[in-house]
Amino acid sequence: MLITQQPVFRNFWYPVVPLEMLKNQQPYSFTLLGEAIVVWLDKEGKPAASKDRCCHRSAKLSLGTVDDGCIVCPYHGWEFDETGECQKVPQISDQNKIPKTYKIQAYQCSERYGYVWVCMGEPLQPIPEIPEAYQDDYRIIPEFYEPWNCAGLRVMENEMDLAHPTFVHTTTFGSEEHPVPDALDVKETDYGLKVIATLGVVNPELQQKNLKMENNETTRTLDIDWFMPFTCCLRINYPNGLTHTVVNTMTPIEDGRSQMVQFCVRNDTEAETKASDAIAFDRQVTLEDKTILESTDFDVPLEIKAEQHIMTDKPGIIMRHRIAALLKAHGETEVRRVYS
Repeated sequence: MLITQQPVFRNFWYPVVPLEMLKNQQPYSFTLLGEAIVVWLDKEGKPAASKDRCCHRSAKLSLGTVDDGCIVCPYHGWEFDETGECQKVPQISDQNKIPKTYKIQAYQCSERYGYVWVCMGEPLQPIPEIPEAYQDDYRIIPEFYEPWNCAGLRVMENEMDLAHPTFVHTTTFGSEEHPVPDALDVKETDYGLKVIATLGVVNPELQQKNLKMENNETTRTLDIDWFMPFTCCLRINYPNGLTHTVVNTMTPIEDGRSQMVQFCVRNDTEAETKASDAIAFDRQVTLEDKTILESTDFDVPLEIKAEQHIMTDKPGIIMRHRIAALLKAHGETEVRRVYS
């Protein structure tokens, strides 16, 4: 499936940039679903987003500046607000006579969990809800913001694939004695999918420090939510009561390129475990995944018979069914690469 060729994906929210990166009052350029967009802060300090093209002579607005909450075109100085309306044209003496047609394409934009989220169409679902992110006894730790050369769907399937840790995560938590989960329950939801599972894992030195557990092995009780199309919330519950929740969105840049946006939410404090130590372990885990996932074909087939499967692939199979049904419901057919 080529996601840039499937218009329905424009109707979902995606995190495109950490809010902190906009604090310098400079516009930020990003490519979302193959389209160049620009993000900035309006006069109230709230994020705004639009197509990265001026309606005058198509210059990139991201090359301009921000003045009193308006983005200023670098070519002729036209200024546009968060709704896309033109507020100033230096070449017109009476600013009250700016034509209504002087307008850029604005997109819905919101801030959540410290990131700017953008929807280019009419949202089919709200921004994924992570309840613990609002609880006083939890803290949010920003982790990774980087492009990966793979399909978001591959990463989503990988998050719920509990047969891969033994073979992929050989330096972090994968256990040779647990090549499959001890328990696996999969249920469809209105937003996507929920998986409840139990997996035995190894507990290396860095994790012993992070978890305050001296055991060389432990058990993860997993509560995983998949939010269509490319957000996964992986709650890892440990026997000592610690919960390490990984929230990962693979924001689609192009068909074979995704922006990995990941943060974690933990019910401990900086005094108990340094954020840098938690990030360091998750960094090792993600790099193990990245090596494998970037070797996969980004044109993920929705047709189940196109690839082979095992029992632990059940979540991924349901994902493909749900996305195929989404396309059908919106009058679309799957677009694949054409091989000569």
